[in-house]
Amino acid sequence: MAAILGLASQVAAQEPQAATGGSAEELARAAQNPIAAMISVPFQNNINFGYGPNDHIQNVLNIQPVIPISLSDQWNLVTRTILPVISQPGMAPGEGTTFGLGATQFSAFLSPAQTGRLIWGVGPVVQAPTTTDQALGSNVWGAGPSLVALTMTGPWVIGGLANNVWSAGGAGRNRYNTLTMQPFVNYNFASSPGTYMSFSPIVTANWEAKSGEQWTVPLGLAVGQIFRIGQQPVNTQIGAYYNAIRPDIGPEWQIRFQIQLLFPR
Repeated sequence: MAAILGLASQVAAQEPQAATGGSAEELARAAQNPIAAMISVPFQNNINFGYGPNDHIQNVLNIQPVIPISLSDQWNLVTRTILPVISQPGMAPGEGTTFGLGATQFSAFLSPAQTGRLIWGVGPVVQAPTTTDQALGSNVWGAGPSLVALTMTGPWVIGGLANNVWSAGGAGRNRYNTLTMQPFVNYNFASSPGTYMSFSPIVTANWEAKSGEQWTVPLGLAVGQIFRIGQQPVNTQIGAYYNAIRPDIGPEWQIRFQIQLLFPR
């Protein structure tokens, strides 16, 4: 964490243009923009209920630092890293819980520094085999394209993220071809600056799975609030999602809680 914060202060000094002011309303809108020119460190915890053949509980903590880098007056490069820490229940009788790291995904979005109504970014996503146990994911590298687009109109922030990652070789459980999409619709309450409601399900498709077992499609809502701990702005969010479409061993529903440290300039 100290290394991340040190890098954050260095990159922030490079940025030629302020990404956000210090008000709760401005911070909330910036936090809802995945490619804002603002450093942030989200800790997103997902509790998945009814997971596996025995309907156990799976817990996934995603550590997701976002670091923007100014390339020029015209372009920014916004890096997003997702490092999952997983508590995985046993999938067969007699199997215990497995705890460790999953595969890390790193995305780099090239985005215009000056934007109009449409804000966008495009770039590669790379998956690194940081898994500490075979039960927690593939142990081969992968890559693919990633894109994000959004618009901010009045109290609304509407857009989406998408990527598809293919494994570089591998066989059996190590082979993967996965689509991830996260549409988001956020409404910011003018009567309570920094308070917002969010619809941001994480939709996935495992193209290696058999027909009828590929898609996970959650439906639900979350509420969020910007506040400060001393001088440190923090974005918190809690929500619940029901998986309307899911594989047989996929979780039935999920509670998502996030704490996001914000570093505006």
